[in-house]
Amino acid sequence: MSNQRKSLCIAFGCYGKLSGLAAVMVAALLGLGNGASGQLMAPTIDMGPGIGVGIRDNGGGTKGEAGADRALRLLTLAPIPKTAANNTAGAMYSFDISFVDQETQTYYLADRSNAVVDVVDAKTGKFTKQIAASPGFKGFTGSNDTSGPNGVVAAFPWLFVTDGGSRVITIDLRTDATVSDVTTSPGDPKRADELAYDPDHGLLLVINNADTPPFGTLISVNKSTGNLTVGSRITFDAAHGVDATNGAEQPVWEPSTNRFYLSIPQIGPNRKDGGVLRINPFAAIVEKTFPVQYCGPAGLALGPKQDLFIGCNTVFDTAGNVWNPDGTVPADPRDVIMDAKTGNIDATVFGVGAGDEVWFNRGDGNYYATGSGSPQRPLSTPSTGTGSAPAKGSTPAGVVDSKDQRLLQLFPTYNVPAGTGHPSGSSHSIAANARNNLVFVPLPANNAFLSPDASQNCLTGCVAVFTHADEDK
Repeated sequence: MSNQRKSLCIAFGCYGKLSGLAAVMVAALLGLGNGASGQLMAPTIDMGPGIGVGIRDNGGGTKGEAGADRALRLLTLAPIPKTAANNTAGAMYSFDISFVDQETQTYYLADRSNAVVDVVDAKTGKFTKQIAASPGFKGFTGSNDTSGPNGVVAAFPWLFVTDGGSRVITIDLRTDATVSDVTTSPGDPKRADELAYDPDHGLLLVINNADTPPFGTLISVNKSTGNLTVGSRITFDAAHGVDATNGAEQPVWEPSTNRFYLSIPQIGPNRKDGGVLRINPFAAIVEKTFPVQYCGPAGLALGPKQDLFIGCNTVFDTAGNVWNPDGTVPADPRDVIMDAKTGNIDATVFGVGAGDEVWFNRGDGNYYATGSGSPQRPLSTPSTGTGSAPAKGSTPAGVVDSKDQRLLQLFPTYNVPAGTGHPSGSSHSIAANARNNLVFVPLPANNAFLSPDASQNCLTGCVAVFTHADEDK
């Protein structure tokens, strides 16, 4: 077996039987030449044209792979039922962020098509119920910028959910009742989007990504009642030290530094320039901007040793330009690992991306990255603008080892283009249960995914549940 074939087998898990979409993706990738993306990083990292960055290892990257590193495989599907509020052709196509509460082992998904939060038992991978808000969530309005629900974070007994209309609510998970309802910008129809929670101080950072300029809002949580109190706004514009010109994305709380961190896809006029902000919530200021180039930072997850795993949402090419699917320059997709203490880039992980949400699973020591915008996804023709239109089919998500900071595997998820009565749907959301290492990826409605025992399908949308348990057992 050639070295290229061995590397691809490691990435896709060829040591087990492959079938369906995974087999198709492996077969396709095996035909790539030596210039293909997805090579493991060398001791010196090429961050882009003319930029050579050595690995600055803060202790997060060491020899030896973390946890269970066998290939991720589809375990089951959790079909999502249609609600009376569904306005997207009777199935789930529009959804956003997902979250696993590690204490209760419960998975939550912001489902805009059905205007609910979907709940799956993260111990078994079985759908359990749907939670509505009062008044109801916006649902899919025809635009992501005003739809909801969007972001979800759980800290039992509270579930914090964002919505269109700049709305943030608390739901009591013991009763599923809405107990608090505030807005980050009264009268603003744009959505409150992703959010992060500081459980020590009872503080939320909520991001309005669709406003111009984007901004964050600090919201205090009464941990006894779930009541929300809107505090300071932090605007991400040039006047406030951050010229965010393409929205703001996923925040995360880092307890050792007592700071929030936030991904900014683009800072200033150049598409290649993004960054991660360090935010002091007690002074309500941006303390530092850490540059990240050739990435478009979107997803953000806190890993070991105060590392931040950054999911890139833009694919650049090897010449440093935004990748053109119909051009002659190879794609160079990547995600990035940063030291939160210093802002140094520890590693650039090539071969996965572009995507949205990312996750660190402390149970197996792996990062999980969505790849809904991967250059390896199907693209229809003819081209429009700088790229072809999205087409129905598999798109690879990634597994990255947090210890040696390398890509372990690509595994198939699914995108669906817009159709009669429904918007496009993409696999841009991911979360994991550290207790049993189950990985959850919501999929838009399709007839391609079927559970291994053929008992569950994804015709109305579903949450795909993956596992990498020891195959010898």
